[in-house]
Amino acid sequence: MNKKAILEGILFIVGDEGITLDEIKNILDVNDDEIKSLLMELKKDYENADRGLRISYLGNSFKLTTKEEHREFYEKLVTDTKTSNLSNASLEVLAVIAYNEPITRLKIDEIRGVNSSQIVRRLLARGFIKICGRENSIGKPNLYKTTDDFLDYFGLSSKEDLPEIIMQEKDENDNTDLYESNYKENN
Repeated sequence: MNKKAILEGILFIVGDEGITLDEIKNILDVNDDEIKSLLMELKKDYENADRGLRISYLGNSFKLTTKEEHREFYEKLVTDTKTSNLSNASLEVLAVIAYNEPITRLKIDEIRGVNSSQIVRRLLARGFIKICGRENSIGKPNLYKTTDDFLDYFGLSSKEDLPEIIMQEKDENDNTDLYESNYKENN
C-alpha cells in the first residue's frame, strides 16, 4: 500500500476545503512522524519545476494549490471562461446553491450524486458564488451562496425572483413496475 499516493488522492478529493493533520493521521492510521514524512516527500515531489501544483498549508488545513509562477495562465483561463456559456452541470450546481444557500460542497455533492468540486471552483472564479462562512461541523466546511453577479447574469433582481419549485407527491398506492411501464410505452 503506497500511503504517499493515497495521501495525494486524499488532497485531491478534499479540494478547496483542505484537510487537517489529525484527519489525515486518522484516515491513514499513522503516527505524527510518519505523516510528516509523507507530507514532506509529497511536497518535495511537487516542488519539481515540471509540476503545476503544490501542497499548501492554509487555514489549518493542507490542500493542493496551483503554483504562483503560473498565475498569468490561470487568469487567462478564468477570463476566457467568463465569455463562454455555462454547462448543464454548472447550471445544476448554481440551482442547488441558489435554492439551498448557504450550503456546503458536500451537501451539493449529496444532492447531485456526483462530485462538484471542480464546478464549484469555476463558479467561484467566475464570481457567481462566494464563500459566506463555515459550517459549525467537523472540519468546518465552507458555506457557499450566490452573488449579485449570479443575479445579473440571469436577469434577476433578487433571489425571490427565482421560479418556485413544485414538488410532486408520490402516490404510495401506485405499484406500477417502472420497467414494464417504460417497456410498454416504447413498443
